[in-house]
Amino acid sequence: MRPVTREDADYEVEAALAFHDDDAKATIATLLADNHHLRLQLALAESALSRGLVRGWRPRFDRD
Repeated sequence: MRPVTREDADYEVEAALAFHDDDAKATIATLLADNHHLRLQLALAESALSRGLVRGWRPRFDRD
């Protein structure tokens, strides 16, 4: 996976804001809701994965 460049990050921010008609609060609210949903999905995956299937790997909620 290639590292995200500053230009890529700027483009993603502008795209997210444009999607919400430049409403920063709506953009942040959507991103927080997405984050919450993905954390719930990760918790479900963690409880459903077999230890043998992933050879001891466990999903983590926090980044390194």
